[in-house]
Amino acid sequence: MDPVIARIRQELEGLADKQTRTTSQRFFKEEISCYGIKTPVVTALAKKYWKEIKNQEKEAIFALCEELYRSGKLEESFVVSTWAYALDDRFEKKDLLVFRRWIDTYIQNWASCDGFCNHALGAFFERYPECTGELRVWAKSENRWMRRAAAVSLIVPAKHGKFLPEAIVIADLLLTDSDDMVQKGYGWLLKEASRKHRDEVFSYIVKNREVMPRTALRYAIELMPEEQRKEAMKKDLRTKK
Repeated sequence: MDPVIARIRQELEGLADKQTRTTSQRFFKEEISCYGIKTPVVTALAKKYWKEIKNQEKEAIFALCEELYRSGKLEESFVVSTWAYALDDRFEKKDLLVFRRWIDTYIQNWASCDGFCNHALGAFFERYPECTGELRVWAKSENRWMRRAAAVSLIVPAKHGKFLPEAIVIADLLLTDSDDMVQKGYGWLLKEASRKHRDEVFSYIVKNREVMPRTALRYAIELMPEEQRKEAMKKDLRTKK
């Protein structure tokens, strides 16, 4: 084990709290492995150790990230998310292969997925928008977390008005997905896109409301005025010929 990883784990074990561990499990349907530490505390620890490793080669840092991921611990995945995002000015296109493998191999819950994808991958796709086509492949994966990642990787850029066409494409691919974690993911993406493109997102929802799962729809319309929310929730009762 790398000495830095050993020290991080020693600190995490010292911070572990049984009550927090029990409380954390309530936010997940699947069983999670965690120390029981609040996220801000983990983030502060990750930033502290970042100062020690930031001058290493990127590939060496990636190796440390992978060692953390292999533990399966929730908090260690949060350290990875913090470090990966801190590398955003050193990203190269080839890094997407690494990120895809991490998601497909190590991500096992929504918190690890969102923590990594929202910021590190959001920054990656803003730097290399020509690579967003890869998300179409992820949206067709058998892995539910790859499919959720296809949506939540665009959350932060979408919030600022970017990638609307890409968001619509991903929503189309995930539209009738039966997995609630995926439905919440693309519903969230549409919600954030609606901040700057409300009319376009509303039109998309109305067009697809007959087949869009209620979970996704409710997420998508969250920021819209009450009148539009009511309209979006109406079922099309016209006789279909």
